[in-house]
Amino acid sequence: MTQRLRVVLADDERPARAFLGELLRSFPDVELVGEGANGAEAVQVIERLDPDLALLDLEMPEVDGLGVVRLLPRDRIPLVAFITAYDDYAVRAFEVNAVDYLLKPVSQERLRQTLDRARDRLGQPDWRREQKRHLDAAALQYEAAARPRYLERIPIRRKDEILLLSVDQIASIVAEGELLRITTLRNENHTIAYRLKDLETRLDPSHFVRLSRGTLVSLRTIMRFSPLPGGTYVAVLANNQELQVSRSQARILKDQLLRL
Repeated sequence: MTQRLRVVLADDERPARAFLGELLRSFPDVELVGEGANGAEAVQVIERLDPDLALLDLEMPEVDGLGVVRLLPRDRIPLVAFITAYDDYAVRAFEVNAVDYLLKPVSQERLRQTLDRARDRLGQPDWRREQKRHLDAAALQYEAAARPRYLERIPIRRKDEILLLSVDQIASIVAEGELLRITTLRNENHTIAYRLKDLETRLDPSHFVRLSRGTLVSLRTIMRFSPLPGGTYVAVLANNQELQVSRSQARILKDQLLRL
């Protein structure tokens, strides 16, 4: 007997989640092992149950489908298929990068194709690595094309919890290798796996400014600039952080902010 495909489902709309759950239960070779009513729940359920396939609503608030994938450790990302109302940007990004998706309302026939495709991919060597590569490429293409609205809160892993950090609480964001260290006005530190240039596009440019190639700060937290030899500055923030300003950015700040 073929082992049943273990599936997790996440959708913030209860009727849609219930409908898709019923479709999944109609397949004898599928086991719906867990559900999430939002992205944060989806992360917890996936980590706890380690499913073969996660069906994730793309448009969930706060932590959307792509956010769920970003919050999962690399070795815990299952096969993923996104559920979405018709979105030309998403469809194009997913098709080009070999990421499966389901358009609402989901039909039984189309869901069957997704389940069969997932089972086939599970039998391939290095499927997890390939899945992560495809998902990363699709996310970048989708977000660049869709130009999503500026973030108001950033989801951050903190042990077994997901903290939704308000952008208004951020003082600075500093790149450290492949990670970003976020420091708040209260000098709390958080780390996320994200590229600085990608996060910068999601933040309101009227509220954040680059101090250097690897440093982004909130404009409202800058209290003063102290000059250094060579025409650069040290920026002192409201939380008493001191961050160096690169020579090129010093010229920009001089023209736009200091007006000297």
